[in-house]
Amino acid sequence: MKRPFERAAQLASLKALEFEVLVVGGGATGLGIAVDAASRGYRTALIEAHDFAKATSSRSTKLVHGGVRYLAEMHFSLVTEALEERAILCENAPHLVHDLAFIVPKYHWWEGPFYGTGLKLYDALAGKRNLGKSRSLTREETICAIPGVREDGLLGGIEYHDAQFDDARMALALAKTATDRGASVANRVRCVGLVKEDGQVVGAEVRDEESGETFRIRASIVVNATGVFADSLRRMDDPQAKTSLEPSRGTHLILPRRFLPADHAIMVPHTDDGRVLFVIPWHGRTLVGTTDTEVKEAELEPRATSEDIDFILRNAGRYLAAEPTHADILSVFAGLRPLARPSDETSSKKVSREHSIEVAQSGLVTVTGGKWTTYRRMAEEAVEVVAETAGLEVRGCATETLRLHGYDTEAGLEAGLPDPRRMYGSDRAELEKIERADRFHAAPMHASLPVTQSEVIFAARSEMARSVEDVLARRTRSLLLDARAAMEIADETARLLGRELEWSDAQCAASAAEFREVARGYLPA
Repeated sequence: MKRPFERAAQLASLKALEFEVLVVGGGATGLGIAVDAASRGYRTALIEAHDFAKATSSRSTKLVHGGVRYLAEMHFSLVTEALEERAILCENAPHLVHDLAFIVPKYHWWEGPFYGTGLKLYDALAGKRNLGKSRSLTREETICAIPGVREDGLLGGIEYHDAQFDDARMALALAKTATDRGASVANRVRCVGLVKEDGQVVGAEVRDEESGETFRIRASIVVNATGVFADSLRRMDDPQAKTSLEPSRGTHLILPRRFLPADHAIMVPHTDDGRVLFVIPWHGRTLVGTTDTEVKEAELEPRATSEDIDFILRNAGRYLAAEPTHADILSVFAGLRPLARPSDETSSKKVSREHSIEVAQSGLVTVTGGKWTTYRRMAEEAVEVVAETAGLEVRGCATETLRLHGYDTEAGLEAGLPDPRRMYGSDRAELEKIERADRFHAAPMHASLPVTQSEVIFAARSEMARSVEDVLARRTRSLLLDARAAMEIADETARLLGRELEWSDAQCAASAAEFREVARGYLPA
């Protein structure tokens, strides 16, 4: 039965019902699995200890791509799978995913045939689902397409196509899609223990992080989709479980649009550590990333180091006409990739992003690895394992043609026509309804940000936003677009949320203060 995407209603269903599938973790992996399981008709629940896409899943490079760098590593099957999934995402969520043309600038004669051949192979692997054919550009065409490129020594460029999206909004669309298909989904519900009978996991002990109430959710099978924190849940099942992950930190910088005043992106093929680097137009800003730095422990709020920031500035500056400095950074964010633990001889950047599905003796299913582009395929395979392990009725996957919540082919995604509300898709009608009731709700809350009061109100009423951070970091992308500006509207955001959620003045002040503390970590040191 479909229930409103409202926390109290979802929480009540979690307490009242028994489920066939319980997913722990509300990032790309967990939400994808919940959508797949619910769309097959399995009684499905999902709990998230913090907020949907709070961690890694909201801190990606914002690309839906086949993985150009995997071509050099001869991982053709991985690239082909990702390109197929890229096309499916473009079809099922056109309000969130769209074509983006990339250019590889050429400064040496041999780069033309070298990269040109590789990108022709990329086209061939995409087949009929290719977004656009790669082609060589003259020097003049390259400068016209990416006017922020360094012109000294430029010979031309090579254009190819991939796709771009908004990761946190995609996560929210998946959460709503799951509930549209009958799943029970709630944020701020933490798994504090596993329920076992005869050695088999049959549910979870959970705690409502807002009220402090604990209760039990029973399910035929539990899926551990907690990303970089997967080992913690595995040890609730087996205290002796060995470490299976070694996180890698990816750092991104947000710069003003003037560094790339274009609708094309730049792919930097040469960096100090052998990785590629992307310079991308995103929500009226320039996004640059990413690093790949090994870390020893998983953190909910990983921080970029000065070395990470300097690496990005240095490598991007080699390809940009104006070299960015620390003073130009509007925001810096970092996320942790849940990579399989490499051997002592393998660096993190060479560990495959392919996913892993593990079934413990207790029946606990743990899914790790993967990336946003292939979330749907990963979920399909995981649910097949879940159904077999739990002895559920065999039912076919329906997600290849399942339109995600908000589906709207008229979402204004054309290049050169940025629309900050396109990511709402069909839900933008609800924003307009709020603004018709009070025209002041349509005004921007800050001169440097597109967020309006109506978006805050809508986030509270219809998007399960429970804090200032939920609104400014993920429902809107204000924190990533300009951390200082976002801090300046924290109090007003708290006031609007408080009115909708019936907060006291103290609760409003606390939520705003908590956000500002998080936001300080998005400012360059």
